[in-house]
Amino acid sequence: MNKKKFLIIMSLLVLCLGAIGVIAEDLIIESKTQSFSEEDSRIKFDGDVKVKYGDINLVGDRADVTVKNSKLHTATFYDKPYAYEIKNNKKREVKANILKFSLLNKVIKAEGDTQTIITEGQTPVAVINADEQEYNVNTNIMTATGSVAIKYKDINAYTDKAVIHTDKHGELKRIDLIGRARIDQSKHHATANHFIYEADKEQMTAMGEAVTSTILDNGKEFVLKANYQQYNKKEGIFIGNGNVRAWYDNYYAKGPKVVCYPDKVTNKPQEVFMIGRSTIKENEKDITADKIKVIIEPKNFTAEGNVRTVIHQAGVSSEKAGF
Repeated sequence: MNKKKFLIIMSLLVLCLGAIGVIAEDLIIESKTQSFSEEDSRIKFDGDVKVKYGDINLVGDRADVTVKNSKLHTATFYDKPYAYEIKNNKKREVKANILKFSLLNKVIKAEGDTQTIITEGQTPVAVINADEQEYNVNTNIMTATGSVAIKYKDINAYTDKAVIHTDKHGELKRIDLIGRARIDQSKHHATANHFIYEADKEQMTAMGEAVTSTILDNGKEFVLKANYQQYNKKEGIFIGNGNVRAWYDNYYAKGPKVVCYPDKVTNKPQEVFMIGRSTIKENEKDITADKIKVIIEPKNFTAEGNVRTVIHQAGVSSEKAGF
């Protein structure tokens, strides 16, 4: 059968379906066949189906559009369809077992083995896999749920739910990783109940049982646990609050707050301040003070304010064993 092209706009709906109101964008549907059933209020499209709605394009073998109260409601694509949107130099592609596009609130929902690929020019910069994904065209917010895996440049993230905010040009504004989340990046690894990344500030915040592990340039591991952690990439400053515990080489420290400052030349972590009544353990010594400063390289520390030292004759077992 020859390919037919159907341009569905509100003027035609007034004539054919008795629709009322105004639609902001024309909906263009191409397919080999089209049929309308008044009984189930559904327009069916079969064979090489293509839909264009503003910047959004959807492609599949089979689709239908439900009609409610004489208005187009939801377009559903079956059998592993494909959708894409191009804005400026960015392309967003979505694949799934089923795609649903709400024509009323401009929301695309992908169900089953979903994958979103965001490309700048010819380079993929982000890949998102999840059980379900939903993109709101009006708010530019994408929500992924269920076994979420995100690859963004050199970062891999895993979580139960991710909420991604972009501006109208497709530029990243904010990412929320919600649920027991994990981030892996080369020498850096972190887990928390909730991560927030703010692109304009270049700032990452971790909340709820946050654990960070970093391999420093000298090959030694720095591990930090805290209820709240925040890292500002622009300034190179790291902050931890609430039940802070830290391990570095043969040091173990605990206290209410920690602030880490970078070396002014290399911008690598260099000075670690334990603020508030804190304790540092080194081999057989326990030192408690109001403020403790640890230097990463060359390794040393100083304690200030009501300093108390306990030397254990029999040695002290490392708490890291319970980590």
